Amino acid sequence: MRAVGLEPVRTAAELAGLGRGSGGRAVVMTMGALHQGHAELVRAAREQVGADGTVVVTVFVNPLQFGAGEDLDRYPRTLEADLALAAGAGADVVFAPPVEEVYPGGEPQVRLSAGPMGSRYEGAAPPATSTGCSPWSPSCSISPSPTWPSSARRTASSWR
Repeated sequence: MRAVGLEPVRTAAELAGLGRGSGGRAVVMTMGALHQGHAELVRAAREQVGADGTVVVTVFVNPLQFGAGEDLDRYPRTLEADLALAAGAGADVVFAPPVEEVYPGGEPQVRLSAGPMGSRYEGAAPPATSTGCSPWSPSCSISPSPTWPSSARRTASSWR
């Protein structure tokens, strides 16, 4: 399934319709603005699922990860560069859904909190970061059905 140039997949239905290779499926979750650290995660994902597997990179700037007064509008959105980096690192698919696809009824009614442990391990990170990830992470994991999920590991709570 390896792609030279990638086109973004925008819906969960489109992603599901792609099927999967005969190997596993790895998912590397990002907020875009990809850099070499993300490329390393994509290469590690490729190693985990092998040549016959599928590597999916998500690019989703999650509005729930931004607290009051944080500038969601200024967060970099570099999808064309992200597609090139993902393809060069070995990704097969870039899942870049719009907000309406992830939260079709608007903001989720239920949110999970990491509680005191989240505060301990997130440190100075804004509380919205971990609380905002909680609704997106499971939906992303269910949608592409990974056998090897990964996310950018900026903080202790990001490690699986």
